[in-house]
Amino acid sequence: FLIGDFTGLIGDPSGRSATRPPMTREEINKNTETYKKQIFKILDPEKTIIDFNSRWLGKLTSIDIINLTSKYTVARILERDDFTNRLKNNKPISVHEILYPLMQAYDSVALKADVELGGTDQKFNLLVGREIQRAFKQEPQVIMTTPLLEGLTGVEKMSKSLNNYVGIAESPSEIYGKVMSISDPLMFRYYELLTDESLPQIEKWKREVKEEKINPKDLKSRLSLSIASDFWGKEKAKKALQEFERVFKEKKLPTKIEDIEIKVESKVKVKARAKVEAGVTVVPLIDLLV
Repeated sequence: FLIGDFTGLIGDPSGRSATRPPMTREEINKNTETYKKQIFKILDPEKTIIDFNSRWLGKLTSIDIINLTSKYTVARILERDDFTNRLKNNKPISVHEILYPLMQAYDSVALKADVELGGTDQKFNLLVGREIQRAFKQEPQVIMTTPLLEGLTGVEKMSKSLNNYVGIAESPSEIYGKVMSISDPLMFRYYELLTDESLPQIEKWKREVKEEKINPKDLKSRLSLSIASDFWGKEKAKKALQEFERVFKEKKLPTKIEDIEIKVESKVKVKARAKVEAGVTVVPLIDLLV
């Protein structure tokens, strides 16, 4: 499992309409720890090697970098859709963004990669990897791309920076509740990409929902339970389902409610001016508690 701590300092331009701000070393180190917690919910730690591309990219000299850039043309780099669109719209492209695909490609050289996985937005970078491997007299890697998963709103791809994501390290209740919040059309997309349900079965459900033979809420509950089970097990996922129904179906208070301690040191005063400026009636919290 490769962590791009070096390339994170550059910022991947894939799918970006503007220059992506590079991350700081502190941000990368913090994210690294969260990656470790997340991947071992899926991968076996006994069979997984974690590596960092700073181990080889950080050692490249100026001559090494010039040699690497000589193996690919600017014309080919600018063929990628996001760069083409930015040029058409007179938006700048920084030199470091042009270097990013080459740096990622060199990862494949350093690892002597046989297969590399990535989202469809990474197809260009993965193909550059094949070209650079050939330039270094290696057998080019096989690339496997997967569709991008839309975020909770169904508009943009799922991303923590866009706050439209379901975190696999989040609690079963958080996962269950977030998946239940998605739209009905997006639900079927999630079924396709996140479950083992067959495509014929999913198409059958689509028809049944359209014909009002099945309640989409029941299908969404099944999906939410499936995704929560993948990361937390069936027992915890089932408890999340029960808690969700308790709050949203039975209209009862949550089983666990956060305790908030309030210290009142003196009598609260509300200035008349604040009331006027806010345009609302302000009631001191102390009055509500008495």
